[in-house]
Amino acid sequence: MAQVLPVRLGAAEDTLIAQLNSVGATAAAERITVAGLPTRRVESYHYTDLKMLLKTVPPLAEPANQASAPALRVAGAYQLMIANGVIQSSTTAPAGVMVGDAQGSALSTRDDVLVHLNGALAKQSLTLTLEGSVDPVIQVDRRIEGAAAHVADSLKIFVADNASAVILETFSGSDAAHVGNHATYLAVGKNAMVTHITVDLSGKATSHFATNEYDLDEGAKLRTLTIHAGAALSRSQVFARFAGQGAHGDFTGLNLVEDGQHNDITIDIRHAVAHTTSQEMYKQIARGRSKAVFQGKIVVERDAQKVDAKMMMQGLMLSDEAEILSKPELEIYADDVVCGHGSTCGELDEESMFYLMSRGLPQAEAETMLVRGFIEEVLDPIEDEALHEALVGIVDGWLLGA
Repeated sequence: MAQVLPVRLGAAEDTLIAQLNSVGATAAAERITVAGLPTRRVESYHYTDLKMLLKTVPPLAEPANQASAPALRVAGAYQLMIANGVIQSSTTAPAGVMVGDAQGSALSTRDDVLVHLNGALAKQSLTLTLEGSVDPVIQVDRRIEGAAAHVADSLKIFVADNASAVILETFSGSDAAHVGNHATYLAVGKNAMVTHITVDLSGKATSHFATNEYDLDEGAKLRTLTIHAGAALSRSQVFARFAGQGAHGDFTGLNLVEDGQHNDITIDIRHAVAHTTSQEMYKQIARGRSKAVFQGKIVVERDAQKVDAKMMMQGLMLSDEAEILSKPELEIYADDVVCGHGSTCGELDEESMFYLMSRGLPQAEAETMLVRGFIEEVLDPIEDEALHEALVGIVDGWLLGA
């Protein structure tokens, strides 16, 4: 019988084990002790080797003494805040919005290290129950303040049957080497319509990890948008389950990476019942010595006949040193479905550049115009004018190097 050699642990793993043991999460600590952080040998982390990329983990966060202003302001939005993992007081909620809290993480149990860590370390979840037609954008500002800190926080959202809402989450904080592990669970009721947007605006020294879990009931309509424009190391993972017939999901994302950044968006979309549809469109733009990663999986279970699911990744490289990595997958166990996936990657079109410059535009302005056109496909469906303007501002700031 072959001997199983122990895993050699690094500084980050040693710190995580100590932190988990300090809060009594011995089972989670044992997982790290036995397996360590995932390497490229773990398929879902193939392009994001956490054992190599996550060198250190700062101390667990203390309560924030003072939270700074939101990193993104949307006119008319109803704002809530979680600072250093603690739910902050809020103003009176608008009609149809009920705010509360619950103990622990909102995520379901699954075999994923970030989920395990959040389940062990998140002390409370901000809970939102949304009923009817919620008019203002609901913005949850999730922040890590002060000196470098390790934060695990959680958000749980229930959208009632026939309700509609637009939910924005922003991630930011002080300019320190934080590690943030953020969890969001969103249940979309029968015939409800939800837009859910997450925007990473963390400081350049931060390691940002976010897990979004979605459950879609019968006739539910969901649109998601994930934007990375901040942290040095980031990974957003999306787990979605179609549990009711007639449900539809549009899953979109935008990875904006530049020198020194490694940003990963990984999705796992599961069609569990018949007559459900989804479209996945993710775009990545990389410049300087940077790495943008997309891993996408669509699973159609055996009883999920008449499913229509399409996935596409499009990458744009603005420098020779940039890397864009893509791995789309389909797992289909039903025999009456329409499914497909694709992936493209390239540079700005030379003919389009020549045309714009021949009309008198400087090269930098011509490049910016073409990049904006490339991006607009994922921003255009956002109907709220103030929110759309705020998101365009993020893109423009990145393009201009702000």
